[in-house]
Formats: sequence, C-alpha cells, structure tokens
Amino acid sequence: MAQIKPLTPLGISALGLLIERPMHPYEMYQVLMQRHEDRIVKVRPGTLYHAVARLAVDGLVEPVSTERDGNRPERTTYAILPAGRVALRARIEDLLSTPINEYPCFPQALDEAHNLPADSVVELLEHRLALLQEQLSELEMGVAKALAKGIEPRFLVDADYQQVLLNAEIRWLGQLCGDISSGALPW
Repeated sequence: MAQIKPLTPLGISALGLLIERPMHPYEMYQVLMQRHEDRIVKVRPGTLYHAVARLAVDGLVEPVSTERDGNRPERTTYAILPAGRVALRARIEDLLSTPINEYPCFPQALDEAHNLPADSVVELLEHRLALLQEQLSELEMGVAKALAKGIEPRFLVDADYQQVLLNAEIRWLGQLCGDISSGALPW
C-alpha cells in the first residue's frame, strides 16, 4: 500500500474547495482569489494545477469531466474522493491540535538585532509597525467587504486570527520601540 504524502497548504485548500463542489483548477484559483485566501496560502494558477494533479496521483481526487469552451484550453473538472475527505480531515485535525514551530524569519532578526545600533533598530521596527498597521487596516476592510457580500463568518475565522496576531505584534513592537528609545531596555 503506497503511503500518501503529507498535504501541502495548497493541497488542503484545493480539497477544501472540492468538498463544496467539483471544480476545475482555474475555477479553484478564482474562488481562492475572490476569498482572498492568498493571504494564508501561496496561490499561483500553475502551482494549483500541479497540486491538483498530485492529489489525483495520490488517489484523493478524480477527474469527472473535461470540457473545452471555444478556443480555450481543455478544462478538467475534479471531484474529491472518500480518501481525499479522510486525508483532509486528518491533516486539519493535526494542524488544529498540534503546535508547530515554523521558524519564521522575524524572531531570528530580533535575536540578532543587538548587532545594530539602538536608533537603527527603532527606525526599522517603526517602519515595520507602519506596514503592519496598513496590513491590519486592509484585513479589516477585506473582512467588512466579505461580510457585506454575505460570506459566512465561519469562512473568515482565519482573518479574525490574523487580526488578533497583528494587533498583538503592533502593541508589542510599540512597547519594544518605547523601551529601547527610553533606555528602559539597555542597548
């Protein structure tokens, strides 16, 4: 019995869409972009086609029809198989229940920030703060638009999580900049 490879983030998104209904990869791409899911998973049409092809090879999805619209290329519509539902559920359960250290770059930069002069660190962190505040504002506007369009709140739980994280980082960085600038944190 062949062992199924772990689902990639894009594979998880594709299977999640196929639970809703059969789709072809370009339709999946359009739905992901409409839902702004590119803020949580790297989405490119070509990589989505490859991800769906891999899911098919792994026996998690199957092609159900192929159509051609005019001069456009053929589009194969896929449906999720029972093994795909099991794999998706198992991966989501694992990701929800088990913390993983994903080794983001920012904590490493903080760890080495002592190698820069205090005023440079504060200037750089203030620049980061401004960008984070812009991200938060864009996210808040995106959520408001999605809700106004009737998107169910259960599809926006990740956006709520991201807002909480952004708010926490903004507060923490503001405090850190203040502590460095005031000398409360000796540099």
